[in-house]
Amino acid sequence: MKKTIETDRLILRELVDSDAELMFEMESNPNVHIFVGKKPLKHIDEVYEYIRLIQEQYAAFGTGRWAVVLKETGEFIGWSGIKFITKEINNHQDFYEIGYRFNEKHWGKGYATEAGKAFINHAFNEMKVDAVYAYADEGNANSRKILEKLGLQFINTFEYEDETEVWYEIKNPKNI
Repeated sequence: MKKTIETDRLILRELVDSDAELMFEMESNPNVHIFVGKKPLKHIDEVYEYIRLIQEQYAAFGTGRWAVVLKETGEFIGWSGIKFITKEINNHQDFYEIGYRFNEKHWGKGYATEAGKAFINHAFNEMKVDAVYAYADEGNANSRKILEKLGLQFINTFEYEDETEVWYEIKNPKNI
């Protein structure tokens, strides 16, 4: 396992199979999936497959979604991280994207912003990427606020998988 990243309240680390139970609690919640395809998971085996695919991304690209764990209790509360996207989205391909998803009981506590800031810093200072991108459902006001708190700038609106999405980006200040 790679090193962890610590913030004031969080430990960020690679996902492992022992995260599956709490990850399934999150991923099976329809409220969590309102703005991400409306397809909550129905069986815990889907989580194990999801973790396996993320672990393949770690091996292939050296990055991916990581577990977000409360430092105080050790509880898995969601995932966040920098993923390398190989398919074309909004006329971009082979780019780094920041994302996050949290268990509903942990919404509104600033964890997505705290983890996101750590990952943006990691992307620019450790991974040395030129830019980080993100996209969200146009109607997901909370996610858009988080992206803006992370310093990403709104670029445009586009259609993706029959949904209207918004595109954000942040350039590495060391490369400007």
